[in-house]
Amino acid sequence: MSNLEELTLYLSIQKTESTHIDGDHLYNEIFIHMPQLKKFIFSINTLVINQNIRINLPSNNDIQRSIIERGYQQIASYTHKNSIEEKSTCHIYSLPYQFDRFYNMNCHFQGGIFDKVQIVMMTDRDHPFEQEFFQLVSNCFPFLRKLSISSYQPQKRKQQLCPIITFPYLHCLILRSANVDYADQFLNDTKIHLPCLLELRITYESLVMITYNFTNDTTRLTCARLRTLNIYGSYVRPENFHTYFPLCNM
Repeated sequence: MSNLEELTLYLSIQKTESTHIDGDHLYNEIFIHMPQLKKFIFSINTLVINQNIRINLPSNNDIQRSIIERGYQQIASYTHKNSIEEKSTCHIYSLPYQFDRFYNMNCHFQGGIFDKVQIVMMTDRDHPFEQEFFQLVSNCFPFLRKLSISSYQPQKRKQQLCPIITFPYLHCLILRSANVDYADQFLNDTKIHLPCLLELRITYESLVMITYNFTNDTTRLTCARLRTLNIYGSYVRPENFHTYFPLCNM
């Protein structure tokens, strides 16, 4: 390992009574043991839970500075603290981003170009994902194929008029743990255009609400293209169900 010149690292870590991974951690745990290391590609998600101890966590700027000072200039990061649940998340990654997935994105994501990413998982228990944030995601992930949204927070600016957002390659949308507002935005073809969407995972309650019991014309076009529909919750299909999803395999 001491002669290793290149290292690729993709990690998701949960820690208790601790702090986020920063440049000092990387140096003490990795760099000091690999003096020949010339290329380090990484994506590190950290969830810290400090319920029994008070620890001053580093700011996002502190984390970035600690990594840059170790000689790695092309990096990005964002942090988020939930003071009520005493949890904090941090994502640090090298640039350009080299992985095909981007997990645990929250509203503190700051953008960039991620042309290798095909899978994104968005989760934020504290803040809603507003329409302009999805425009950011569309711009940053031009080849996105699979998107999962986990947020029960309703959108605060859903009545705001915005240009139609396009996800040209998205083929799988997961809304099982999402507020109904996100289903309304993504399946409404006057808000978001999904020309390649083939698979939807959603609760029956949300599906009924946004399709007006399978009569809404603004969601009909997107639903008519679906090939796979995974519905969560007990239900009995109404008579017009199959005409609304004519291509679906259940």
